[in-house]
Amino acid sequence: MSIAICPGSFDPMTLGHLNIVRRTSRIFERVVVLVMVNANKRSPMFTIDERVDMIKRIVSPFPNVSVETYDGLLAEYAKRYGEAVIVKGLRAGTDFENEFQMAQINKTINPGLETMFLTSSEKYTFLSSSVVRELAGYGADLSDFVPREIIDEVLAKAQGGKKNG
Repeated sequence: MSIAICPGSFDPMTLGHLNIVRRTSRIFERVVVLVMVNANKRSPMFTIDERVDMIKRIVSPFPNVSVETYDGLLAEYAKRYGEAVIVKGLRAGTDFENEFQMAQINKTINPGLETMFLTSSEKYTFLSSSVVRELAGYGADLSDFVPREIIDEVLAKAQGGKKNG
């Protein structure tokens, strides 16, 4: 069975993330969306459990996609699936440099681990969770940025419970 792991912090999941997951689900028999802790992001908007819950609702239409969480090294996690492939989305050249470096590190830790890069759909090349968090803080319309299932949660969290409008 072909298995892909789509790792990320997903704080929150964006339409760009969902686009990569959807496309990956057409290529692989099984896809694991792996919610991870990003040590470089000190104050996440959502807890790991909140992110897992939101992503499960978002990917529920895809029967071959599951959601898991892990707080260790991605290369170590991947060992549990044998010949799994890491799938990462790329928005721009800087993404490639960072992801290429991580792929090489993962390959050193787990020599059997392969990484596949999918380029972002053009309309999502600018999109990041950081942008979404900033827009949400201003109560902006998020319908072009995050899945509809989580818009209200993202706005509520970003505004500290204040109502939009």
